[in-house]
Amino acid sequence: MTVSLFIATTLDGYIATTDDDLHWLFDVEGEGDNGYGAFYAGVDVVLMGKRTYDWLKREQPDTWAYAGKMTYVLTRQKLANSAEVQFISEQDLPDLVEKLKSKKQKLWVVGGGQVIRLFLENGWVDELQITVAPVLLGTGIPLFPSGAYAEKLQLLGSKNYGQFVELHYQIKKED
Repeated sequence: MTVSLFIATTLDGYIATTDDDLHWLFDVEGEGDNGYGAFYAGVDVVLMGKRTYDWLKREQPDTWAYAGKMTYVLTRQKLANSAEVQFISEQDLPDLVEKLKSKKQKLWVVGGGQVIRLFLENGWVDELQITVAPVLLGTGIPLFPSGAYAEKLQLLGSKNYGQFVELHYQIKKED
């Protein structure tokens, strides 16, 4: 299994405004789908936090953005699962990661920041594809919240998509 983080951020490191707004992202001139299609084609499973899930449901109430891919939503609430979305608790996460590793599936950690922190703290992230937008918010929801993690990265490549710059890193794993 490969655990990938594929996400856009402002130049000052925010993934959303403090009120979960992403309009800054759509105001930037990109190129095509900014590499999303190629990345998404290789993804088997999607995982996100409840705030990200709620944002998606608000923005696209009639369709599921990740139709055809199993999606796990990390939450403290007890919610009803559907055919494509399963709600899990933080306690369920280690078993899920082990299950996906045994199936050699690619897991996309969509966000948000607290889920990213949790995956980094547990050493579960293999690669990061961070697309940087030429925007400064000054405040917002940080891409990398403070946490008990420290990683060394190997740059695998970079690519421009109009005004966006994608940085692709692999996490250097200790032997």
